[in-house]
Amino acid sequence: MKIKKGDKVKVIAGDDKGVVAEVVAALPRSNRVIVEGVNVVKRHTKPNNANPDGGIINKELPISVSNVKLIDDKKKKSAKKNVKGAKK
Repeated sequence: MKIKKGDKVKVIAGDDKGVVAEVVAALPRSNRVIVEGVNVVKRHTKPNNANPDGGIINKELPISVSNVKLIDDKKKKSAKKNVKGAKK
């Protein structure tokens, strides 16, 4: 998996298609990444020591690596898979 934590990616499939954001975590064993502000769901939590009030929290769930494309910071463009004239 070429995408790592801190990389800028563009979502190319799903409900959040077109969003450019940073990778919060990479999960290489399951080929998934957690992208900031993408695939956000609401979770209802009970009160506990960490969150004494409980309530509803927003949580980002992982998405498949195949649904994101790496962005080149210098060129401000997405990286291409096949470059014309490159050897396969």
